[in-house]
Amino acid sequence: MNNPVKFISGRLIKRYKRFFADVKLDSGEVVTAHCPNTGSMMGLLSEGNIVSLSKTDNEKRKLKYTLEIIRDRGASVGINTHRANRIVEEAIIEKKISTLGKKYDLRREVKYGTNSRVDFLVTNKKGEEIFVEVKNVTLSKIKGIAEFPDAITERGSKHLLELIEVVKKNKRAIMLFLVQRNDCKKFRIAEEIDPIYKKNIINAKKAGVEILCYSCSFIRNNIELDKKIKFIDK
Repeated sequence: MNNPVKFISGRLIKRYKRFFADVKLDSGEVVTAHCPNTGSMMGLLSEGNIVSLSKTDNEKRKLKYTLEIIRDRGASVGINTHRANRIVEEAIIEKKISTLGKKYDLRREVKYGTNSRVDFLVTNKKGEEIFVEVKNVTLSKIKGIAEFPDAITERGSKHLLELIEVVKKNKRAIMLFLVQRNDCKKFRIAEEIDPIYKKNIINAKKAGVEILCYSCSFIRNNIELDKKIKFIDK
């Protein structure tokens, strides 16, 4: 995913009120950046962590900087949840997700279920509809293993239940976990954080919802979908 603005390096001072982060830039200037992540960001918020920011020229924006990447134990972690769908969309367009096939049409934010919108609706050459829901993953408490969620997610459970209903209508449904990290080879559900979500994903898998997990690569100003990683469901 091409980023039109070069990342600016600094060190994290603190994140507060969910949407704010104070950062000391390499230049020595201290700025307040927008934090585009409503999760707990568990394990990522140590003072002094190296971070990357983007900067906008939009005069209507009160906060000119946006927190994009945090370095965690040598790994790059993309914390901007708004970028997750763009990364996956680019991967779908470039035919990087093999289970979707090679020829299809793509629509975004399509209404389904109860007052929800699926992230992507893919229709292949056979006329088969594939509902794709995306979740951004940043947590890794165990080295080499990505984990989701990092806080209780009622909304996440709602999406799983709605994907089950999609499958019941003889349509395909995919729950895609985008691990915005470059240090993980496996993925698990953090049932100790949200046991209800773990129960719902087990039920979703049994019902026929497909579970996909991909890591990301970080090259210069690009964050891209990288390798498929193993889902540990035990």
